[in-house]
Amino acid sequence: MSADARRCDIGLDQAVAGMTLAAALCDANGGVLLPQDAELTDASLASLRRRGVERCVVWAGAEPADPAQRERERERRLLRLRHLFRHSGAGAGGALLLERLSDYRQRERP
Repeated sequence: MSADARRCDIGLDQAVAGMTLAAALCDANGGVLLPQDAELTDASLASLRRRGVERCVVWAGAEPADPAQRERERERRLLRLRHLFRHSGAGAGGALLLERLSDYRQRERP
């Protein structure tokens, strides 16, 4: 995060997709639901609401990441997917799912 980024504690009802967590979100037992610096999505927000999470801490005032940093992060996500699917074999189902997930991960996020 940039030097002018600051943490904001907000209600989950104020959170929107695209915000970045400034602190990990944990459940009542201390298990990490989402790590620090995870980007909130519509799906993750819905899941957090179902779990009864009421608040989160997000970065506010941060400058957008530079293009090189975004590209490194995109490549990191793709490498992680390939690692997760390394044992899926040559079956059409696993290959198709990997392809679709890779396409999704490569999309530019607002």
